[in-house]
Amino acid sequence: MKFPIAWIDDVHELTVIGDLSAYIQKSSSLVIVRQDKKSYIQATIDEISNESKVKVCFHEELPMGETLFLIWDDLEIPIFPGAIVRTSWFDENYAPLDVTLGATCNVYSTSFALWAPTATQVKVIIDGRHHQLKRMEKGTWKTTVADNLHGVPYEYEVTVNGETIRVIDPYAKALLPNSKKGVIVDFSKTKQLNKDARPHITHLQDAIIYEIHTRDATIHKNSGVKHKGKYLGLTELSTTTSGGSPTALSYIKELGYTHVEFLPINDYARVDELSPDTTYNWGYDPLFFQVPEGSYSLYPEDPITRINECKTMIDSFHQEGLSVILDVVFNHVFIMEESPFEKLVPGYYFRYHPDGTVSNGTGVGNDVATERQMVRKFILDTIDVWLKHYHVDGFRFDLMGEIDVETMKQIVSRCNRESVPIMLLGEGWDLPTALASHQKATNSNSHQLQGVRFFNDLFRDSLKGNLFNQEDQGYVNGHGRFIERLPHLVSGSVLAAFGTPFVSDISQTVNYVECHDNHTLWDRLLITSKNENEDTLRKMHQLATGITLLSQGVPFIHAGQEWFRSKQGIENSYISGDEINQLDWNKREMEEENVTFVKDLIQLRKQHDVFRMRTNQEIQRRLHILETPDVVFGFTLLGDDEDFSVYVNPTKKKHPLHLPSSGNWQIVISNDSARFKESHQIVGEYTHIRAYELIVLKKMRK
Repeated sequence: MKFPIAWIDDVHELTVIGDLSAYIQKSSSLVIVRQDKKSYIQATIDEISNESKVKVCFHEELPMGETLFLIWDDLEIPIFPGAIVRTSWFDENYAPLDVTLGATCNVYSTSFALWAPTATQVKVIIDGRHHQLKRMEKGTWKTTVADNLHGVPYEYEVTVNGETIRVIDPYAKALLPNSKKGVIVDFSKTKQLNKDARPHITHLQDAIIYEIHTRDATIHKNSGVKHKGKYLGLTELSTTTSGGSPTALSYIKELGYTHVEFLPINDYARVDELSPDTTYNWGYDPLFFQVPEGSYSLYPEDPITRINECKTMIDSFHQEGLSVILDVVFNHVFIMEESPFEKLVPGYYFRYHPDGTVSNGTGVGNDVATERQMVRKFILDTIDVWLKHYHVDGFRFDLMGEIDVETMKQIVSRCNRESVPIMLLGEGWDLPTALASHQKATNSNSHQLQGVRFFNDLFRDSLKGNLFNQEDQGYVNGHGRFIERLPHLVSGSVLAAFGTPFVSDISQTVNYVECHDNHTLWDRLLITSKNENEDTLRKMHQLATGITLLSQGVPFIHAGQEWFRSKQGIENSYISGDEINQLDWNKREMEEENVTFVKDLIQLRKQHDVFRMRTNQEIQRRLHILETPDVVFGFTLLGDDEDFSVYVNPTKKKHPLHLPSSGNWQIVISNDSARFKESHQIVGEYTHIRAYELIVLKKMRK
């Protein structure tokens, strides 16, 4: 026999599930009682679905966090909160938005605050001792211990839905290795950072983003780094390969990027923090969001040391003038049933379809319900931790289209309080999550999200082919296919004259052809252009990277893209290990010419503001598409003191060019080294473009 359980699914509704065959034919009254059996609420049967499912109605609002029973004749049925936690009523009545949650230290005491409105009892366990928490308003539980417990492990013992379990605080700021327990942190006793050390970028439209994975960046045997694969490995300066080529932090600075985006560095699953060389992960299996990942620490068994090492790494980038962006994964958790969110308030933190099934737009088993008040509060509090204590300069939101618009707006508002501009960008894909389309933070809703940038998948797919068709070709590898899209792409994908705007404002597009996901550009070219020789593939690669760095909008480059990075054909390398994922510093040594080509493009972009215009109107006024032969593409940029003309030829043929005006044109960039052997200057208005060449010409106005 399945013993019945009653679930509170709405303010005035229970769903009783179990073997009820002996009771449903009786006309007896039902009563809801508290544990003391003294106070009661009358209830009536509303609907009988079958002998194992009955809906019960009542008039009074039931309290949360109390032991309740439904008395049905001689049957005593336990009542637990069910779908009620996903109602607007629940958020209105049980969301303490102004409460500071987590463990907080001062000089003489440590306070604990946990939100668990459906729990009937909460204790915090410290050094084997149980301390009872008192239930406060709106389901917050609190207590204070008379001691500064910095560095001391703790966990909660919580009784929820009739079961007593151990739970780690989702607001934990530090952890024992492999997330065994939370650890109390007094941030005044950790490494102190100087906020003035953060780079003061004038305008975020000047940003050039470089994406790296903490381990990949230095783990290679020829990285020249002492602390390979660690936070501190990325603090080392003047590191070189055995042949003397710069690596790691010094190399990134030398390239000229403004922002470095780290794949997730908060605590994640699948890697044994005490034996990190035995497993590998990108970091998209999040466990605890406010704690630095332990596998990147030299001393993962010391929870405070990993905080200090992470801070030191961020500070080292700041000292070199590089801003730091964190990749954050608020759209899902590793395993929903094992997460502290689900243990503390079952059914609240995750999205469900109307039929009661879990929403899975992420494709990994669960979607975090960012639109709920206490979920949104947790996300904002987490953003605050990384801004306040680690002084990061931006956030990249994984599957941002799964996050609701209002949450993103509030993140923008929080970030606007910082002393430097905070970069916010994300994947605005429209995925099938249980959230209305108009609520999703997708690029189609960009008009509601000023201050947020979106990865431009149209840009990516137009240059190298549709992501979801491996054989598909784009402009650089398809002999000029999609040339009609190029005016749209280089103008920032915002001008209606060139196509349907991707986003509403130029400050919202991020251009890229390669990132950690999917095949690298080089591997994609190997698949789509099997009959081409290596030199041609290199030229195609240079065209795609060059267009990315010369287009309006913020450019995004994947680490190693500048030396034709390969992952040996592996499309999804999230657990593929060092052999596949490491930055190959030997390869970097071999590709000095292309590294210089990319460096020159970056410097050109940084030196001339016509490559990073601020408004749609300015782009419309200064950028003009040129008449060109065949599938050669060209555009000119009209500056105040000089004009630039950019041409791209995705064919094997040499083509004549008629320049936009006569004069002395200086060749400032070309991926064809033979070009400079002829001359560095073009006099007049006629020239040519070589096979698979990208060329940038400059003419002074005076």
